[in-house]
Amino acid sequence: METVVSEADPQQSFRGLAAATGTPLEPAYPVSTLADVDAACAAAEAAFDAYRATDADARAGFLDAIADEILALGDALLDRASQESGLPLARLTGERGRTVGQLKLFAQVVRDGCWRGVRIDPAQPDRQPLPRPDLRLRMIPVGPVAVFGASNFPLAFSTAGGDTASALAAGCPVVVKGHPAHPGTDAMVADAIRAAAKRTGMPDGVFGHVRGPANELGAALVADPRIAAVGFTGSRAGGLALVRIAQGRDVPIPVYAEMSSINPVVLMPHALETRGAALGTAFVGSLTMGAGQFCTNPGLLLAVEGPGLDAFVAAAKDALAAHDPQPMLTGGIRQAFAHGTAALAANPNVEEVAAGRTGDGVARETARFFSTTAYAFLADAAMGHEVFGASSLLVRCADMDALAKVLATVEGQLTATLHLDAEDRAAAQPLIPILERKAGRILANGWPTGVEVAHAMVHGGPFPATSDGRTTSVGTLAIDRYLRPVCYQDLPAELLPAELHDGAEGPKLVDGKAA
Repeated sequence: METVVSEADPQQSFRGLAAATGTPLEPAYPVSTLADVDAACAAAEAAFDAYRATDADARAGFLDAIADEILALGDALLDRASQESGLPLARLTGERGRTVGQLKLFAQVVRDGCWRGVRIDPAQPDRQPLPRPDLRLRMIPVGPVAVFGASNFPLAFSTAGGDTASALAAGCPVVVKGHPAHPGTDAMVADAIRAAAKRTGMPDGVFGHVRGPANELGAALVADPRIAAVGFTGSRAGGLALVRIAQGRDVPIPVYAEMSSINPVVLMPHALETRGAALGTAFVGSLTMGAGQFCTNPGLLLAVEGPGLDAFVAAAKDALAAHDPQPMLTGGIRQAFAHGTAALAANPNVEEVAAGRTGDGVARETARFFSTTAYAFLADAAMGHEVFGASSLLVRCADMDALAKVLATVEGQLTATLHLDAEDRAAAQPLIPILERKAGRILANGWPTGVEVAHAMVHGGPFPATSDGRTTSVGTLAIDRYLRPVCYQDLPAELLPAELHDGAEGPKLVDGKAA
């Protein structure tokens, strides 16, 4: 999968690999060329004005139709996704439900109309010392959006995932760069989107699709002047590479990249004292879910020394020892995990506390649990780097002051978690401002794996969790990434968009008040 693609070799093809064995899968898929990227971007630009002018019912109907077409693929989609990702069918069945659910949720968002952000400040010609002009604002789509499929969610964060759903909901045509680890899944879903577009009469070019293993395809997509924004889920190196390309353009554009997070979990003293063993067992369940290949995996634990922590560690050790390794998504991810855990194991200030059953050296890696001190963690920034997979580091702290100092030094995160009892709340209160500055989502008495698709969800956070901590890639607020405000001052009514007319239906603010 390291083939370099050039425009001079348009007949080149590639295959997906079975995650569990590394065996090439049939069929082979043609590799897109740079000319294909250009054509997809041109088509998206040509479709933009027609698509953004679609009414709410038509656009929402398109999103609903995509959901229906994905469901119509049936078990064949799940079987192919399981082969390519190594994920079990039960997990992928749930992920398909999430994919369909978020498409339908954004269809409802489109129909509700709040996304338009209508604000009207009527003229005040008699205001002193100066009259106020008539001001009317709405949000409009930014233009064609490039979306990159993710390796760890072949459905929900990929071809028809949240980035695609929210961009289409905003009125933006989408060009997807399919993830090379699951080309079969990608091809099936891309066909479903095309079928939905045709069935609902969407303009040609509303959805474009390119594929292939070479980075230059994605680079060309982001560099294309017709692309107005980028959605990405993946590694920090990959996300930052796209940011550099986007910022180096004649007209820079935003890259909304979800990149790196170790999701600190704080185990408060009383909670450990009363239920340390139960927490240890639950931690291993979260750590090893999906071979740890979640962006919200609990990669860092912080706790104060004591008998409760000892009980936690003992239970975690027992639970991990019984864990059978699962296939990892790709050979590259497996190798990166092996490298990251080897670096921790070789660190003289890190102790390996526990490990799962031994992997096969082909697709499965052993889950691992490490420990260090607050002093050592503060002296070595590398300990805070993400190891993508079932690996976690416990930082043992002498007291709550030391724990707070460690928290203050961690990078931006998608999540931060507090396990606490009522007796811990006073001690936890000073940590809340620290956590607010570090994370996009703060949990109590839960585990960060699992992201609800809902109106109030934030799946984002300060850098490097994302490239723009003001946004989210999950939940209805995700639509805002692909919109921008336009103010209309003193325009005649016949030139105003319909939703800005006096008496137009739909949610709005008039003079700052809901009307």
